[in-house]
Amino acid sequence: MAFDHGNGSSGAFTREPVPAAAGVGLRHTHYNEFLAGRPAVAWLEVHSENYLCPGGPRLATLEAIRQHYPLSCHGVGLSLGSAEGLDKDHLARLRALFDRFEPGLVSEHVSWSTTGGDYLNDLLPLPYTEEALDILVRNIGQAQDAFGRRILIENPSSYVTFAQSTIPEWEFCAEAARRSGCGLLLDVNNIHVSAHNHGYDALEFLNAIPGDPVGEIHIAGHADTEWDGRPVLIDDHGSTVKEAVWELLETALSRLGPKPVLMEWDLDLPPLEVLLGEAGRAQALLDRLAPQRRVLDDVA
Repeated sequence: MAFDHGNGSSGAFTREPVPAAAGVGLRHTHYNEFLAGRPAVAWLEVHSENYLCPGGPRLATLEAIRQHYPLSCHGVGLSLGSAEGLDKDHLARLRALFDRFEPGLVSEHVSWSTTGGDYLNDLLPLPYTEEALDILVRNIGQAQDAFGRRILIENPSSYVTFAQSTIPEWEFCAEAARRSGCGLLLDVNNIHVSAHNHGYDALEFLNAIPGDPVGEIHIAGHADTEWDGRPVLIDDHGSTVKEAVWELLETALSRLGPKPVLMEWDLDLPPLEVLLGEAGRAQALLDRLAPQRRVLDDVA
């Protein structure tokens, strides 16, 4: 592990930690409201690939908003699971972005999305095998060395499984973190979606995840659909959070302690007050559980 946790940037921002509080994803629909004032939210997350341009209004907007909020950068195009390795030019562009904005957290997905130089507009699942685990760990190490920092890896939502898989998903993600030194981004909506689609208990996943590597939690809405007469859940980030996911979040926070919690919403974006209301519910849950955690820590 050659990466450096320190702040070696000469950029305008200090690497401000992302607090164990509720944040929201910053989307262009809400730029003006963030520029006009300072909406009450603890931190913001952006999709890294939306800001890889060398200049222009998008970067200028993020520069202005970043002055007032801790920032997390969440990638969707690194293709950490690719057997072909990582794109060095893409790594360099991401490093430049991180050096410029100094996000407190950087994350990516346990998935692949490139082949033969072509980028696919999806986060495709991996077979959970020793070979795929070795590739993932290798690529995480390459990314962390290129960025000079630790990253978090997110458990994906999935709709198919591989007959070749020999490792439960939760063990696969935890072992990747252990071997590479990266952290985990625990998406509880994805846990719920995948557990429903594949017929396992979401609590089995959650209870098997080690707490120390978890650096962030995501919540989001999902869609109820049907395929071949069978109900299927789709992680579409296009609605309010379902009650089953709120319950899973409460269980996760009760077990893991306070973590940064992000409310994701990407499709059919609502007015900002709706998004902030969802974040507010997550914050209320964090606030309610915090005294209970302090009692448990004192007893321990």
